[in-house]
Amino acid sequence: MTTTAPMTDVLRTEYQKSVASYWNTNQQDPVNLRLGEVDGLYHHHYGLGEYDPSVLEGDESTRDQRIIEELHRLETAQADVLLDHLGDIAPGHLLLDAGSGRGGTSFMAHERFGCQVDGVSISEYQVGFANTQAEERGVADRVRFHFRNMLDTQFPTGSRRAIWTNETTMYVDLFELFDEFSRLLEYGGRYVCITGCSNDVTGGRSKAVSRIDEHYTCNIHPRSEYFKAMAANNLVPINVVDLTPQTIPYWELRAKCSVATGIEDPFLTAYKEGSFHYLLIVADRI
Repeated sequence: MTTTAPMTDVLRTEYQKSVASYWNTNQQDPVNLRLGEVDGLYHHHYGLGEYDPSVLEGDESTRDQRIIEELHRLETAQADVLLDHLGDIAPGHLLLDAGSGRGGTSFMAHERFGCQVDGVSISEYQVGFANTQAEERGVADRVRFHFRNMLDTQFPTGSRRAIWTNETTMYVDLFELFDEFSRLLEYGGRYVCITGCSNDVTGGRSKAVSRIDEHYTCNIHPRSEYFKAMAANNLVPINVVDLTPQTIPYWELRAKCSVATGIEDPFLTAYKEGSFHYLLIVADRI
């Protein structure tokens, strides 16, 4: 069963309330909805890989739709990369999508592994949207979304074989988050994170990184913070991949279409100047 906790139990700080309000009130953001309408998978993350340049050619009247379909392909490819790193997952395992948005990656995980997936979000709108999707897909008994805080999920200790966060860690304290994940994961369980993080070497965040924070009401962490928080919570990295070169084409293409929001230039500036990195971090629970 899905669960809806009292709002005061889920949203415990004014900041959490402001983040929830942001995602509850941005319900009709075309950058998420129009891409999701391509095949019914609604993502809340960015893309990986080179785009097909032919989408910019040909009939001008259908050019924008071609770009949207290509952006969606790149976003789905990003989710596939994340799922590729979850390790050996069997149908009997339980997975957690922490900060599950409208549920796209959760549905992909269930389709690939056949196991139960729970998603948590502090946006009641996103939870309702994703559960409706689960009903329509006929998988509501196996893919469930909950209005809960990923810092305190209320799921049983040691119950999860794998957990992932896909561009959601910038909304929380990493030490609190990884403490909860360490509690939830079975011994040898896997945590996979895809995130943007600032570059410690430059000695401070750039204007472009600060602009991203402002746009999304988030707090981007420095790269080192992830590894400090993991080390403090029995999570040992087994693989770290810099995905920055692979995500730049996505942003270059997104800047050319109708769903551009104006944040494309800060992302491109931050990535190209080296003040911001797009990382995949894979860690095991010991």
